[in-house]
Amino acid sequence: MRKNPVREKLRRGEASVGSWLCLPDPVAARLLACVGFDWLTVELEHAAINIETAVEMFGVVAAQGAAVVGENATPTVPLVRVPSNTTENIKRVLDNGAYGIVVPMVNSRAEAEAVVAAARYAPLGRRSVGGFLHAMNFGTDPATYYERANEELLVVVQTEHIDAVEKADEILSVPGIDAFFIGPNDLLKSMGRPPAMESDDPAFVAAIEHLLAIGKKHGVAAGIHTASAEAARRRIEQGFQFVAVASDVAMLVAKAQAELASLGLGVSGSVVRY
Repeated sequence: MRKNPVREKLRRGEASVGSWLCLPDPVAARLLACVGFDWLTVELEHAAINIETAVEMFGVVAAQGAAVVGENATPTVPLVRVPSNTTENIKRVLDNGAYGIVVPMVNSRAEAEAVVAAARYAPLGRRSVGGFLHAMNFGTDPATYYERANEELLVVVQTEHIDAVEKADEILSVPGIDAFFIGPNDLLKSMGRPPAMESDDPAFVAAIEHLLAIGKKHGVAAGIHTASAEAARRRIEQGFQFVAVASDVAMLVAKAQAELASLGLGVSGSVVRY
């Protein structure tokens, strides 16, 4: 069974950099899997991607990752942000080949426990046995997958609301969570501030520092979404490990705008937030 290099990196205390897949297109997913991201997260919460397309995207990213060769090469792994914290959402994407999940709006210990219960097999959780694409994407047979999945699947909870910040100690002490992930837009909005990817607001900065400290206390890797490589570098220096840079949509639009601007054409301003 293939290892999950993202989980291994986080456990070693290293940074792992990925991006977001918002286009409902397996070809776009495969292309981005070729450039060297550690992971790519298929966006099922906000993007127009259905489960059938998502499953194809998991497969092409996993296949591209398996094809990577070279002494210093790290295969890209497919992750997914589920629409909401339910057993059905989590079970379906894992049974169909995702290497891990990002679960939005986890704001209490009970909600964190529900994530682990749905994502981990007994004795750590209550995930039911079934499916076949999960084993195929890990290059193994179902029996081996059921035996070792708990060791390889990445479980990430989003602490993207002020309620999660206030209950961070309860949430991040739940066994079976590998990382937490901050969505700056949602966190700022929940604090009564305008959504943004970056902010110097003292309350926002304090919330970030609090989450970093609680994550370190419980051995849970810190994650955050950033809009650029420069921002990602700053966050890594700050102590974040699970760091997202922009998205397929943002990179597509930014490149198109830059090329048009060099010709004195196009429109200014961004049409995407990340």
